[in-house]
Amino acid sequence: MATYVVLANWTQQGIEHVRESPERTARGKAFAKSLGAEIKAFYLLMGQYDTMWIVEAPDDETMAKVCLAIGSQGSVSTMTLRAWTEAEYKKICKAIPKKTSTAS
Repeated sequence: MATYVVLANWTQQGIEHVRESPERTARGKAFAKSLGAEIKAFYLLMGQYDTMWIVEAPDDETMAKVCLAIGSQGSVSTMTLRAWTEAEYKKICKAIPKKTSTAS
């Protein structure tokens, strides 16, 4: 499963109905699960973004479906980032070819 960080901001509609946000979050979690993804963690934030979700999904297409469907409800706009674990990062770094001399 791939990991994603989703940064979200409430739209005007979303903030006007912020009291219902926990129920919307629960529905979003259930919807993600129906597509084979899982919202592993949810955080309320201070600063540039209102919320952050840590999501695991089998592929980018599934993650796009999750974010597009949730965004189409009109309460949030999202920015999605692909995240790699430290172990995945180490594997990627090991696969980078060593410098080779191109001098003749």
